[in-house]
Amino acid sequence: MRITLTDIAREAGVSTATVDRVLNNRSGVRNRTHHRVMAAAERLGYIEQAPVRSHHPADPAEAVQLDFVLPGGTNSFIANLNHQISQMAALRDDVTLRIHMVDGFNPDVLARTLEAIRPTTLGVALVGLDHPTVREAIRALAAADIPVVTLISDIRHVPRIGYIGIDNRAAGRLAGYLLGRFLKRGTGKVALFAGSLSYRGHEEREMGFRNILQEEYPDLAIVELREVRDDIDRAYTEAKALLGRHPDLAGIYNIGGGNRGIARALEEAGRAESTIFIGHELTEHTRRFLVAGAMDAVIDQNPRVEAREAIDRLARAARGEALPDTPSIRVQAIFRENMPD
Repeated sequence: MRITLTDIAREAGVSTATVDRVLNNRSGVRNRTHHRVMAAAERLGYIEQAPVRSHHPADPAEAVQLDFVLPGGTNSFIANLNHQISQMAALRDDVTLRIHMVDGFNPDVLARTLEAIRPTTLGVALVGLDHPTVREAIRALAAADIPVVTLISDIRHVPRIGYIGIDNRAAGRLAGYLLGRFLKRGTGKVALFAGSLSYRGHEEREMGFRNILQEEYPDLAIVELREVRDDIDRAYTEAKALLGRHPDLAGIYNIGGGNRGIARALEEAGRAESTIFIGHELTEHTRRFLVAGAMDAVIDQNPRVEAREAIDRLARAARGEALPDTPSIRVQAIFRENMPD
């Protein structure tokens, strides 16, 4: 059976006009779309039927431009993730990388950044708020045939090619389980800190934490939830005031950044040993707090794996290659006695 342009268009998910431009080496087709059409034509056996094999100025091994958009600020984990992304990209000669640090709590700034990079990027990974303006910016990227990966905190109902990060609801449940086990008396007051519940990941952690307390530790009462925008100084101010209002506070779960500020407030109040403190991400600072006893447990994810998988997934998608299943990032509880190198 003779293969037609319509067959190739259906296989590649593009229009017949796009197929015609690719096979006749005309301009106006993105590199990624060109590779996808050629791959479809090869799979269907059309290339052998073509009188002239199409040639495109971009080599399939040509470096693709990828962009990562991360929240700025004092969050040590984000700084570590930034470093790991740069390190992973430096190991590859098939990608070029730009990292954009923006106000992570301003959805309009994030949306404008995504709009600005759209004409020149071939793939975008972002840590972003689940907000209407951000979702529309992601949809605009997808409409331009640009693959998008969400990192650390997912954004639902948008055309992304994957989410790379931990199961945040499970992480929140793990934090609640540990806090309940540490507080052997089974009763007491606990408080929550979050960067912003506009991050779906932070909202899911809070949900998981509350759920397991209701199920397993109903006598633990959540007395306050403070949003500190992952800022160290703000976390310190809020924690200091919190400890003054609740001299009998038994535990703290920090959903996001700002661990240094909370630990400082606990140490200054002389309550680092008596108040259970659980937070996220193993950094140079949280390692020190675990050793000193200011923190009791850290729920960690692996930024090196996340950086590697995001870059690889975007590079594959930019070339129209088949994508493997999105990897599951393991949720790991770190204590003073099991800290890795």
